[in-house]
Amino acid sequence: MTAHRAEFPERLRFLFEPARYKVLYGGRGGAKSWGVARALLIQAASTPLRILCAREFQNSIIESVHHLLHAQIEATGLQAFYETQSSSIRGANGSEFVFAGLRNNVTRIKSFEGVDRVWVEEAQTVSKSSWEVLIPTIRKEGSEIWVTFNPELETDETYRRFVIHPPSGAKVVKINWNDNPWFPMTLRREKDELKVRDPDAYQNVWEGNCRVTLDGAIYARELRLAQEEGRIRSVPYDAAKPVHTFFDLGWADNTSIWFAQTVSGELRLIDYYGNNQMPIQHYVGVLQNKGYLYGTDWLPHDAKAKEQGSGRSIEEIMIAAGRNVRIVPKLSVPDGINAARTIFNRCYFDEQKCAEGLQSLRHYRYDVDPDTKQFSSRPLHDWSSHAADAFRYFAVAIEEDRPTVSARGVRMSGWRA
Repeated sequence: MTAHRAEFPERLRFLFEPARYKVLYGGRGGAKSWGVARALLIQAASTPLRILCAREFQNSIIESVHHLLHAQIEATGLQAFYETQSSSIRGANGSEFVFAGLRNNVTRIKSFEGVDRVWVEEAQTVSKSSWEVLIPTIRKEGSEIWVTFNPELETDETYRRFVIHPPSGAKVVKINWNDNPWFPMTLRREKDELKVRDPDAYQNVWEGNCRVTLDGAIYARELRLAQEEGRIRSVPYDAAKPVHTFFDLGWADNTSIWFAQTVSGELRLIDYYGNNQMPIQHYVGVLQNKGYLYGTDWLPHDAKAKEQGSGRSIEEIMIAAGRNVRIVPKLSVPDGINAARTIFNRCYFDEQKCAEGLQSLRHYRYDVDPDTKQFSSRPLHDWSSHAADAFRYFAVAIEEDRPTVSARGVRMSGWRA
């Protein structure tokens, strides 16, 4: 099957050459996404292929590249060959495009082992755990993993995995607006205006260079110091000390858990776990399977709410499972952030086991006021919020359980023990 009007920027020629990994990164306007969509449609029209189109977060088909592919089917004159369905696209030769989110969708992702191509779009947010589930699943002979993203931070998992330390044989190409022969005048004006108004933002948005920190990042200074002082590294589990957990609860949103120990005055974040749309019994099982010696499970105040159906609260369910549970004192978000900043200089993070949590902390930032266009005092609620909220509860719980002296002069201590 021959497509019509199938033009490509010269720098995308490599998409038609075999390679296990094909990575396109850079700024806005480089035609990365439509070029990949077009190339995949042409290849699938020539040879029957099963193609998984994935991204880290996808709650509906609207959030996928489904619409982009449909537009490129029309642009390349392939309407008679492809049938666009509500949640998939099928070719007359048996080719199929399917769509899925990676985060917290392990069972479905593992079912895609017969895939010929994976396209991971907006891959800058993909976590270490998602890559470690996806990559071994795509094991069909000759299968390929295509990655497109606009970089944000050098510390982001995708940038480190594919740009700083690319896999052997990977084809990694930076493509920007000036590589696109069809770059429109409207975008050129936007580009030039941003270059004058905010040169640093211009370097990230249009030239595809990483930011030093995200604008409005809440813990930028604290994380920079932790990195400079060597507090983000391998942090061993001390089997003689209890591990305490700190939860942020969610269902459609993530449930996030930090695992922490206190050793010689150091606050050691030794592990992290997140998932969604799972019952609390799942998380209890995760805790048990990790095999740590546990102390206290700290839950947010909403753990006291009764669940519809069971009539029991999460607090009650965990106590019934034999867990030692306490509720984090209710504190305003700004006060909780201040508590986190206060204890940050004592925190040590395991770089590997806490990678997903650290990525969230680095992206946790203030929202922008729609009227003033300035940063507000409220954090932005997005994918990074849940790990950051659990970390805030960690800080508040430490303050709550700071050793005190009772009325009888007896020194009291809580989870530090």
